[in-house]
Amino acid sequence: MAEVLFYAKPDDTANAKQKTQLEAAGHTVIARDLLSEPWTPETLRPYFNDRPVEEWFNRFAPAVRSKAVVPAELDEAAAIEVLIKDPDLIRRPLIQVGDRREVGYDPTTLNAWISLVPVSDGMSCEDKHAQGRCDHGHGHHHH
Repeated sequence: MAEVLFYAKPDDTANAKQKTQLEAAGHTVIARDLLSEPWTPETLRPYFNDRPVEEWFNRFAPAVRSKAVVPAELDEAAAIEVLIKDPDLIRRPLIQVGDRREVGYDPTTLNAWISLVPVSDGMSCEDKHAQGRCDHGHGHHHH
């Protein structure tokens, strides 16, 4: 189980569902408001790793949709400056566990990194099979 720093927009329903999924997997989620965090180039840049600049941006942000901001035309320094000025442009969520940081909610990446498998009642699959109550649907039926 991990302690997950989760920067998101408080009223974002997708982020709320993601947070719930992390908690269901037994992680401790420390939710922070992405928009009110005092970002600096040093604190924000590590979340993007080696992703292209376009992937740093929230494609659905009004400024991106209206083409007021065109991520593909920005270099890294300009992109960071724009994102810090208007955090609504930052792709969500930003996730940190230990020293590793990621942008966006990619279930495959997250599952490989910290596991998204729901923790039910602490019983192993074998325990449930022994009681005839396996509940995670891997192709067999109990009668």
